[in-house]
Amino acid sequence: MGPAGIATPQKVDWSTWEPTVEATLLYVVRGDKILLIHKKRGLGAGKLNGVGGKIEAGESPLAAAVREFEEELLASPVNPEKLGEIAFDVVEEIAIRIHVFRSNDLVGEPKETVEARPEWTPVCNMPYDRMWEDDQYWLPLLLDNRRFEVYASFDGDVLVSCEVFETPQ
Repeated sequence: MGPAGIATPQKVDWSTWEPTVEATLLYVVRGDKILLIHKKRGLGAGKLNGVGGKIEAGESPLAAAVREFEEELLASPVNPEKLGEIAFDVVEEIAIRIHVFRSNDLVGEPKETVEARPEWTPVCNMPYDRMWEDDQYWLPLLLDNRRFEVYASFDGDVLVSCEVFETPQ
């Protein structure tokens, strides 16, 4: 128990953790700007994030990342590369393994849809206060084109723990 008898979330045992959902995130970094979306619905609605969603049965993470991007922004990423994985656990709600991709360009101009509103953002002025709290710890690695693994646990929107590891190229 925490202060005043309030139950505190248990730390996740990552050695036995299993995701219930496989998902993707894809970021386009063009020059000194990154394409973020204002998420309109679902998990993280109201936050800025990369484009992504659930991997469908029989679909590869790359195919899912491209499909989600095309569905959400009506544009296509060019040669996305997987740079990381996030074990994302929301206590007593959901356990997601997120495959994170980066692309340096896209075909077409991103358009607003029922899912998302695109926002080109200067990388020197990342709006971390409008994003999931763990993003500030691993997104700089993606911006530097470095590989990573992340283990992040949330209680609702509150970050409980976050471990970030750079992995070999």
